[in-house]
Amino acid sequence: MCRAVLESEDGQSTAEGVNNGIVYLMAIPYILVAGIAYFIYKKFSKSKAE
Repeated sequence: MCRAVLESEDGQSTAEGVNNGIVYLMAIPYILVAGIAYFIYKKFSKSKAE
């Protein structure tokens, strides 16, 4: 139903907004997990160096 409404719109600005929202919501968890993994890596590599 959402796709039918978005496809029928003339300007496609709503469709672009929905797509940007999906990308934003998908990217945030990956960035958070990558940041946590980086800090864990730094913590363990620093303790091995000492």
